[in-house]
Amino acid sequence: MPQGTTQAADRPLAGQVALVTGASRGIGLAIAARLGRMGARVAICARQPRALEQAAKGLRQSGTEVLAVPADVTRPPEVAAVVERTHQAFGPIDILVNNAGISVFRPIHETTEADWDAVLGTNLKAVFLVSKAVAPEMIRRRTGHIINISSLAGKNAFAGGGVYCASKWGLLGLTYCMAEDLRAHGIRVSAVCPGTVATEFSPHTGKDPSKMLQPEDVAHAVAALVTQAPQSFISEILLRPTQKP
Repeated sequence: MPQGTTQAADRPLAGQVALVTGASRGIGLAIAARLGRMGARVAICARQPRALEQAAKGLRQSGTEVLAVPADVTRPPEVAAVVERTHQAFGPIDILVNNAGISVFRPIHETTEADWDAVLGTNLKAVFLVSKAVAPEMIRRRTGHIINISSLAGKNAFAGGGVYCASKWGLLGLTYCMAEDLRAHGIRVSAVCPGTVATEFSPHTGKDPSKMLQPEDVAHAVAALVTQAPQSFISEILLRPTQKP
């Protein structure tokens, strides 16, 4: 195989720009690292500047060209700033991964209005805000991937999961409608729904972390989505561990 062909296979996203939200740790950081290894220039954002800069440092050390922008993606001015700085540094965004998310797990009668607003704001409204900010340029260029990191909690009910499940069920509905709105413009919108992932995101009392999904498993699913043939798209990936934790 000619050398140029080998390089293209190793770095299929060379020349592309990705934005990953909630990327200072866990699933978001794993996705950013995977896209970087595939050749993309990656912008990352998260609320905590120190953690975000540590993540960016690690990505740079592994060879990824990265831009780190602290931002709260529930706030439209900060979303606009992230998108604008990414355009200025790297150019138009080809891949958006809406990963930022928080959780509150308690019975609905013990859930506060502040809990509801925080979870729905981050897990659902922020996806609307960031996608809305990125979509017009994708439409103009008639290309792009938007990948929303949902959860199997968007399909399954469990005690104490009311507000979190509501956010993820809503996210799936939003994802499917976005896909219909944007597919005629050459933009593919997909959801990744992992089961329990071994991160600091939520307590895993009594579960064996070695049997859980790892952040890199979710990153692998994202890599599959962004390397599909142009005539089709995978609308949803359900991701489970091979063994129950």
